Amino acid sequence: MSLRHPNPKRWLILLAVMLAFLPVVLDMTILHVAVPTLTQALGASNNQVLWIIDIYPLLMAGLLVPMGTLADKVGNRRILLIGLVVFGVASALAAFAPTAQILIGARVLLAVGGSMIMPCVLGIIRRAFEDDTERGLALGLWGTVGAAGAAVGPLAGGALLEHFWWGSVFLINVPVMFVVAPACWLLLPRHEQTTPGHWAIGQALLLVVGMIAVVYATKAGFGGKQPLTVVLLMLVFGVAMLTLFVRKQLRASVPMLDLSLFGHPAIVAGIIMASVASGALAGVELTLAQELQYVLDKTPLQAGIFMIPIMAAAAVGGPVAGWLSARYGLRLVASLSLVVAALSLGWLAVEDFHAPGLIVPVLLALLGLALSIGLTASSIAIMGSVDASKGGAAGSLEATGYELGTGLGITLFGVFMSVIFGRNLAVPVGLPPDIADRAAVSMGDTYLAARQLADDQAVVLVAAGKAAFSTTHSVLLLTTAALIAGLAVLVFFLLAGVRKDTAPH
Repeated sequence: MSLRHPNPKRWLILLAVMLAFLPVVLDMTILHVAVPTLTQALGASNNQVLWIIDIYPLLMAGLLVPMGTLADKVGNRRILLIGLVVFGVASALAAFAPTAQILIGARVLLAVGGSMIMPCVLGIIRRAFEDDTERGLALGLWGTVGAAGAAVGPLAGGALLEHFWWGSVFLINVPVMFVVAPACWLLLPRHEQTTPGHWAIGQALLLVVGMIAVVYATKAGFGGKQPLTVVLLMLVFGVAMLTLFVRKQLRASVPMLDLSLFGHPAIVAGIIMASVASGALAGVELTLAQELQYVLDKTPLQAGIFMIPIMAAAAVGGPVAGWLSARYGLRLVASLSLVVAALSLGWLAVEDFHAPGLIVPVLLALLGLALSIGLTASSIAIMGSVDASKGGAAGSLEATGYELGTGLGITLFGVFMSVIFGRNLAVPVGLPPDIADRAAVSMGDTYLAARQLADDQAVVLVAAGKAAFSTTHSVLLLTTAALIAGLAVLVFFLLAGVRKDTAPH
């Protein structure tokens, strides 16, 4: 423990960086309830909607580690302040984007800003709090803000859309940045200890380009909008970039991502849990938001309120997971949480959302709690398997798993929904082929196609779309339930060597 006097501004610094962190977390979930409104306002295709939502977490996944290493080299304060400015400007651009393409570009900028903010926040907290007990409290408060931000995202989005246009979900970030940026500029220490050496920007680009190429190939392949040769070329290119990234990490004396950590079965289990649980949570939320608004005709605010149980329960899952793991052992808690999540999803798949009663909110809460416990269990598995000296590298790997899981979850859910929806849509007889093709892509496209038809035809098409989406929703939840049940078995075996007394560090 350091003998230096504690920073007298440390609690103000904590408040400032938590406020900086909040909009970054909110942007992970706030868009989910805005998708139907945004789709109709911009006339966005299903593919464009998927890019609008998941370009943010996908880019964040690729940029978190390199931005963290850059902050170590030039200072957390400088990178955080640049990130806040970039995030604020990108939020304003996104709010007033006239087309889907410009909105996607603004989301790219948001991801760049967010990836500069997130690693710096933790670095600043660690340096501001010298006392172990105080640092534990500060990190606990930071974690609570993160969980609460994700929890209130859909509700905040719904409340804004009840009174304002879709751009308000982005514009809300701008006044926050106007307060936070000057506060951080004034409060954060100007002199920091930095790490010498060059920044491996090339490695970061390999990771980001490789991931986006693979995701693009996945979407284009299932969407059937690109020739097979283009899809295969993009897939091969993406895999080649990722393979090159891995080879560079294995050869580097100081790798950006320490891939040797994958030698621990518990870390492998943790990364898989982090990716699948965060992906399932994001995908289910997105699907629910569309089902509630497109099929049940709820307003964005009503949809946000309907989804409170899943996110409120997710916000309290962390402390519960820590207590349960210390008492019953990580292996049992991690496996059972995934089993409960699978059962909840399977039950939700056969429930009638038109008459939810008490059972649907209870199942949503169970799902949120179980997935949140699974996410925290993944963190305990990862951090409990490495020495303190490798804690930073393991944390970067875990954060990358969360973001990558969220991005890929939205991609796979969106692509899967599009395929199942197209197969189940009973297109009314006599519809022009181009309109029929557009309608079969997604429920949002069905509504856009219906605008081009006479009233009676439009009503029939929308009704057919609603029926197809409800079927799609059920198939999607059942498939996800089966996937998570399989994951529970895998995790049970991977964590066989973990001691029962493993607890959060």
